[in-house]
Amino acid sequence: MSPVRVTAAHRRSLYVRTDDGREMTARPARRELSAECGDLVRCEFDSHHGELRVVGIEPRTNGLYRANSRGGSEVIAANLTQILVVVAPLPRPDFFVVDRYLCAAHCSGIPATILFNKSELPTNEETDGELEVYRAAGVAVLRVSALTDTRLQTLRELLANQTSIFVGQSGVGKSSLLRSLLPDCDTRIGELIRDDEGRHTTTATRLYALPGGGDILDSPGVRDFAPAIDRLDAAALGFVEIEAVASQCRFADCRHLREPNCAVRAGVEAASISSRRYESYRRLRRLYDRLRGEH
Repeated sequence: MSPVRVTAAHRRSLYVRTDDGREMTARPARRELSAECGDLVRCEFDSHHGELRVVGIEPRTNGLYRANSRGGSEVIAANLTQILVVVAPLPRPDFFVVDRYLCAAHCSGIPATILFNKSELPTNEETDGELEVYRAAGVAVLRVSALTDTRLQTLRELLANQTSIFVGQSGVGKSSLLRSLLPDCDTRIGELIRDDEGRHTTTATRLYALPGGGDILDSPGVRDFAPAIDRLDAAALGFVEIEAVASQCRFADCRHLREPNCAVRAGVEAASISSRRYESYRRLRRLYDRLRGEH
């Protein structure tokens, strides 16, 4: 059997999609085989146990990784071609969370777009200003509405033949967007996968095939997100505007906090670097230093 894609994972239970579009449950043949949503795996049928067994995992091209409570690295999804960070006027956007997803994407070499959903709702000057800051930093912003179908065709074109993931806060409408793209996707993964005790389970991330080609992965909403520190570039932590001027700092190992002749802080003072984004960098730098110090 040629490699198949993992469409959902929960502990040692997996769901995989075969070349002909069928989805089947599978289990790793060995404990050290740990596959996640988006992975390509090699499978064999175990006639003795009457189930599909994963016997190998293909090397990942990339992944979206988060930090766990011990400061280690956990993959959310593998083999992505783009990340879509979904925000909305309501709930109030947490742009510090948006920054962290963008940093994780940048340091993994995965293109990212901000998807501003619920565009039928009024916005405020602060939100519009933050979106302009992202555009100035080179991040694409697409305003859409799952309710009014605004620019959903543009979104479909963006997703075509890509392996994309929706990420973001709870309540921003990722599920509504998914239903607009895939009206028949309401089957819950808990109805498909059982855990080791035979109970129905949920999964962190679920992969769906798009009718026009490509895949979309849907992840659960979050209140916070911490990128895996071992995946971040130590100098700029994934902030592109800091990365752009860091070489102008007096010290090659400048952390852009209190060091003299820091080009980054000079940029903040001159308003060429967003003060809010700089504060976001400072928060992530403190987290980075704290988690790194635990190892």
